[in-house]
Amino acid sequence: MIQNDPNPRYLAAANRYANMSYNRCGNSGLKLPSLSLGLWQNFGAVDSPKNAQNMLHRAFDLGINHFDLANNYGPPFGSAESTFGQVMAKSFKPYRDEMLVSSKAGYDMWAGPYGIGGSRKYLIASCDQSLKRTGLDYFDVFYSHCYDPETPLEETMQALDYIVRSGRALYAGISSYSPVHTKQAIRILQDLGTPLLIHQPSYNMFDRWIEDGLSDVLLEEGVGSIVFSPLAQGFLTNKYLKGVPQGSRASRSEQIYLTEDNISQEKVAKVMQLNELAIQRGQSLAQMAVAWVLNNQAVTSAIIGASKVSQIEDCVAALDNLEFTQQELINIDNILGK
Repeated sequence: MIQNDPNPRYLAAANRYANMSYNRCGNSGLKLPSLSLGLWQNFGAVDSPKNAQNMLHRAFDLGINHFDLANNYGPPFGSAESTFGQVMAKSFKPYRDEMLVSSKAGYDMWAGPYGIGGSRKYLIASCDQSLKRTGLDYFDVFYSHCYDPETPLEETMQALDYIVRSGRALYAGISSYSPVHTKQAIRILQDLGTPLLIHQPSYNMFDRWIEDGLSDVLLEEGVGSIVFSPLAQGFLTNKYLKGVPQGSRASRSEQIYLTEDNISQEKVAKVMQLNELAIQRGQSLAQMAVAWVLNNQAVTSAIIGASKVSQIEDCVAALDNLEFTQQELINIDNILGK
């Protein structure tokens, strides 16, 4: 008789919905958790599959039931979707209807002219490949990952409309579109009969571009938003207060969005001041950074990344203190030079 099952069946925590808040996504009937888990980094074939599984399990146990993917997440490309698919098959399958799983296409994925951009051919082929890697029958949201100036926007939106109508996804989304192109995308999808559910832009204390028009468009049009990089790729944590630690994201050669060159003394000085304010609030810097992005009325959910379980737990604890005084918000703007 087997005493210790090497692959015990995962049982989700019974109280997984007790403490997470869920927000309505624009004018839709869908609610998103305040925090979602992104698999951009640390879920690729170069990473520990056991650690990836532990992070996914813990996130779901804490009420994070939305997992954000893209075709080229890894490294190598596609491997984050494969990792998620393995966990889905092994332990998440009974909970599929409790989950939101999203993927995207738009950036470089495979060789040749049909492996990048916003064409109908690329988006539909990519969606089909992503479904195979994850082992899913459908995605809850499928995104155009970026605006493609070389493809008519009508064609890209028609592809999203087809992906939804064909049952490959339930909702359509766009990512990193400008306010002008977002409005155009909304109109095209409205005419097609597949409303735009959500926009996924970057947003954090150092990257506030959505405040220059996009937030207003989303609120006016009843479109939700899920922001990525709320911690500025880990820079808005206490990790970099004393330089670049070995093994951190900025120290890894394959990272392209946060490097040692991006970490100037001026920015470190601002992070140190923000850290002091977080301490006064009784939070870690990461917790305050998460709370700050959720303070924007246009933000439905924030996508957190993680390299270990404790980072997910720390971010979820931010939900215990989301309120800011007007003076705290002024102090943050003054530190940032806004």
